[in-house]
Amino acid sequence: METLFEVLKYTLPSLVVFATSYLIIKTFIENDQKKRKMELRMANLKTITPVKLQAYERLTIFLERIAPESIIIRIMEPNMTSAQLQSSLLKVIRAEFEHNVSQQVYVSSQAWSVIKTSKEQTIKLINTSIDKVDRDSPAINLSRTILETVISMKSAPNQAAIDFLKGEIQQIF
Repeated sequence: METLFEVLKYTLPSLVVFATSYLIIKTFIENDQKKRKMELRMANLKTITPVKLQAYERLTIFLERIAPESIIIRIMEPNMTSAQLQSSLLKVIRAEFEHNVSQQVYVSSQAWSVIKTSKEQTIKLINTSIDKVDRDSPAINLSRTILETVISMKSAPNQAAIDFLKGEIQQIF
């Protein structure tokens, strides 16, 4: 029995020292790993944040460029018919969208959905407006109909999307 106490007298303190050392070292290693992950995340943020902001900027420019009042001014030419204006407007909207489609990687799924909805609403606005005028009439008739429809709306199709993008950018900061 005395030998058991002698053995315990030496082994028990060494086991306590071992367990304490193990826990301290384990905690130190875990904290070091957390610190490294945080440093890596911060380094990624320094790289990703400017790219994300650039994507939001490009999508905002896209929305401004497809705004009915903006796109009509840029596209309409003298001697155009309403049908030609409609065709040109739709072609430019699709080209602008295709040019910016890669930006969806940097924005949330919800933001991308809002962008697509805005584009589709603008296309729908143009297509419903052409039904209200004669296709062979001067393009000014179609442009007037489109702009009158936009004025009668609560807000332009692109404005809600721009407001949504601004809200997401504010969340980043």
